[in-house]
Amino acid sequence: MPVFLILEDVTKLIWGVNPIYATQPYELFGNLEFAGLYYVGYDLVLIPISAVIGFAIWFGLNRTVIGKIVLAVDPQRGNERQHGRAGQPRLCDRICIRRPACRSRRRALTAPKISMQPGLSSDVIILSFAIVVIGGLGSVEGAAVGAILVGLARAASVHLMPQAELFMIYLIMAAVLMFRPEGLFKRETARRI
Repeated sequence: MPVFLILEDVTKLIWGVNPIYATQPYELFGNLEFAGLYYVGYDLVLIPISAVIGFAIWFGLNRTVIGKIVLAVDPQRGNERQHGRAGQPRLCDRICIRRPACRSRRRALTAPKISMQPGLSSDVIILSFAIVVIGGLGSVEGAAVGAILVGLARAASVHLMPQAELFMIYLIMAAVLMFRPEGLFKRETARRI
């Protein structure tokens, strides 16, 4: 974590702290009127894109051979040889190389919704942490349900109690952890002996 904070400050020194706005997608898709209400077209486009990406991740991890190998590999990289999986480090390296590409696509999709500026990642990390804790570690379904819960709670609190918007995330996380400490959809794991 300290390295992350140092690199974040280095980016501020190099590129400054002024926010950058990406408004072109909003202008491209415009607004949609339905039943007397106006909806942002770009936000409506993000819903099916997010569903397709989420399904692809779930399918890739749960229904393909490589996904099952990824789920079976011990996250502690030094243990592959003692478990008889000497060829797995290459797979881990390939996955680690693809992660930044996936992150950059995800950030490109969310850039028009928020102003991009150095220091933004800490807010996103806190929100992502809450979503993963609510959904349960290692569960794509749980992350989807956690994101929907957090999104609905934030939207409701913005309209009903704007001063408690950030608190609502932690309130939901505390409520889930009180009744299900492992999260809503915890993946079954093998017991270590």
